[in-house]
Amino acid sequence: MKKNPVESSDFAYEWARYPQIIPQYEKLFRCWTEPLAPEAYRGARVLDAGCGTGRNSHWALKYGAGSVVALDFDPRIVSVARTNLAGEPRAEVRKLSIHDLDAESEFDIALCIGVLHHLEDPRHATKNLVRATRSGGTVLVWVYAREGHTLTKLLLNTVRRITCRLPPRLLDLLLRPVSALAFVALKSGLSRHPYLENFRGSPAWHVHSVIFDQLVPRISNYWTRSQALTLFEGLPVEDVQIRLVNRGSWTIWARKQ
Repeated sequence: MKKNPVESSDFAYEWARYPQIIPQYEKLFRCWTEPLAPEAYRGARVLDAGCGTGRNSHWALKYGAGSVVALDFDPRIVSVARTNLAGEPRAEVRKLSIHDLDAESEFDIALCIGVLHHLEDPRHATKNLVRATRSGGTVLVWVYAREGHTLTKLLLNTVRRITCRLPPRLLDLLLRPVSALAFVALKSGLSRHPYLENFRGSPAWHVHSVIFDQLVPRISNYWTRSQALTLFEGLPVEDVQIRLVNRGSWTIWARKQ
């Protein structure tokens, strides 16, 4: 089996360093998963593939999910998610790669938020998500778009070729002055871009963690609309839909046949 670079990278440092679930995350979750109203989760069995801190699972449970299975590969990430979801009997956190997911027709809703664009084999991961979903269930993924923020993405990709090779603790320290400037800019309202509006009112550490998140991975793909749609091409799904989110990312969702 192919090695998944994101699973051997240092996202784990980020989630262990910044594990908090704050109210601003709900706005982002609703934005990324807009096709699914909160009512869609009531009584549903939900998969949160690549769960990170467990924050997306948290909101699915808040909206009334019958049960949630959150999975991630790195034991450090799993530990953070288990801590954040502790005391919630409807939640189960598993140490498991999406590439190794072998569930079949188990979930009403399968979510994969901000993960596929970091994987070596995103098509294989999407196939596993579809297989794990019940007939008539929904598979929803959120990925980076090539469209929008063009200059910013070009800069990020150029810098990331260097920063992804740095020890995460060192990168964390080096980015603090940059994050401080970004935080001040957001507070001053210098930009009215819809994506940046999501961070207005966020604590400084959250702004810093988002910048860190962009510069730590070794793989970070930005896909065009047609490239994003190929994730579901040839899979047993119907009614595949896509929408541009905040003029810079894609939400794609489909119904399992």
